[in-house]
Amino acid sequence: MYAKLAAIAALGATASAYDIPDNLRQIYNNHKSGGCSSSLAGPFAGGASYCADIPNAIFLKGNGQYDNMDTDCDGLDNTAGDCGDDQTGQSQTAFQGLAQSYGIEDLNANIHTYVVFGNEGGNPSFNPQNHGIKPLSVMAVVCNNQVYYGVWGDTNGGTTTGEAAISLGQICFPNEGIRGNNGHGPNDVLYIAFTGDEAVPGKNGANWKAGDKWTFEESIRGLGERLVSQLPGGGGGSQPPPTGGNCSWAGHCEGATCGSDNDCSDDLTCSGGRCSKGGNSSPPPPPPCSWQGHCLGDRCSNENDCADNFVCKSGKCANP
Repeated sequence: MYAKLAAIAALGATASAYDIPDNLRQIYNNHKSGGCSSSLAGPFAGGASYCADIPNAIFLKGNGQYDNMDTDCDGLDNTAGDCGDDQTGQSQTAFQGLAQSYGIEDLNANIHTYVVFGNEGGNPSFNPQNHGIKPLSVMAVVCNNQVYYGVWGDTNGGTTTGEAAISLGQICFPNEGIRGNNGHGPNDVLYIAFTGDEAVPGKNGANWKAGDKWTFEESIRGLGERLVSQLPGGGGGSQPPPTGGNCSWAGHCEGATCGSDNDCSDDLTCSGGRCSKGGNSSPPPPPPCSWQGHCLGDRCSNENDCADNFVCKSGKCANP
């Protein structure tokens, strides 16, 4: 009986950990109406465009809505479990080579909560890497009044958007019978990809060898929460336009918010949290850390949540 109660308590703790923070809820509510002011590509077959209206991020935006969540089963074990009735699954994902450098043969849709982001070979098409999104970087997904996290793990060969690994679909919508041939139809899912190297957990920043979806999900949550915390709160529509000159990277022009020089287009630098011409660049990066999302200043509940020699003090990873 005690074990059963403990399991129930743990499940409740996991669920509450994924409540939408205030800044992300404001973003979701304020950007949902209308269309995209800074469209990078689209609209695609389902009506969504890749949009740069949120500084330092790219998201899928429909007209007065977001996107749906179709099921993807590509990668390892693409016919296993609830993927058995998927007729379109492929045996590998777009970044299999990178996944292998992380010590696994490929992503497994039943375990790795990946997002299908980008469209290749169709018309229109869109390559997120041309806009600062890195393969296997952490993404935030607002679904079913919660926020969960995935990695950019695959691309779509056609012109449809709004697709994610079956593991992420089942986490988001546990009561909808998500299977290989059954996804979530309403266009109320917000997918956010983050620009820059900071969003990449790397080989040691995620549990790539996890045996189940919740273990993997928990391993990227810390980094995901940190990325979300850096998003601006409130404000509808697009960011303020650049204050002068042209910019080759929409959403990263002069006046855009930034965390480092890598968040700014062309020869702009990050000064005082804004992309600007000249001036001092952003503060130096934090001390090296082998487990992104579990570094100095990140949230923790015990020592096991902190990388390297950091310890857990007052809910934050700190120096001993």
